[in-house]
Amino acid sequence: MLSSVAAPGTWLTPEEWQAVHLSLAVALRSVVFGLPPAILVAVILSRGRFAGRGLLDAFVHLPLVMPPVVVGWLLLVTFGLRGPVGSLLNEWFGVRLVFTTGGAALATAVMSFPLIVRAVRLSLEAVDPRLEAAARTLGAGPLDRFVTVTLPLMAPGILSGAITAFAAGLGEFGAVITFASNIPGATQTLPLAIYSATQTPGGEATAAKLALVSFILAVGGLILADWAGRRMNRLLGRTAR
Repeated sequence: MLSSVAAPGTWLTPEEWQAVHLSLAVALRSVVFGLPPAILVAVILSRGRFAGRGLLDAFVHLPLVMPPVVVGWLLLVTFGLRGPVGSLLNEWFGVRLVFTTGGAALATAVMSFPLIVRAVRLSLEAVDPRLEAAARTLGAGPLDRFVTVTLPLMAPGILSGAITAFAAGLGEFGAVITFASNIPGATQTLPLAIYSATQTPGGEATAAKLALVSFILAVGGLILADWAGRRMNRLLGRTAR
């Protein structure tokens, strides 16, 4: 339970600050680990031509349409101590994800993964193929073209997608509480702390404070994502719409 008494001169209690800090750490970790595979999947979906491409596209975007609790349950079944992946991680490497901060980051990464893929894919599809063709005529190989031409032009989508996913990760609730539980100091992020406050008699003021913090962080993240995307487009000589 969160303390309702803040230190003199502070607005939030140490426990509430801990929930804020944990939310930021979990969201950041989810983006760091989710960004590389999201870029790879975006490239495959945008440039790949293979059987099952539509099925892969649907699978990637499932977290956007499925109840977050279901996603958390699937993670629990897969990465739990008795799950096919979780049991191997625990036996071979001593890694346990369920009910840990790492598990909260994994659940958040899965839920925000489609947001990054979508942003990167849209940015990739806006790349002028003539630039890549020009690089090919100059002798650049596929990897060279991707690293020196395509990837820099994708930067606005990568940056805005990462920031949007970070902001969304700050508000993830269902998947985190199902897979990582609600453990103060370990998995109790802002949404879970707000939930705990609403279940505590007299916790309305605490819930309101934390909800305001969550609102400020979410709005700030969205504004930053829009600004970063426009800024990167200007640097690349593109006209913002």
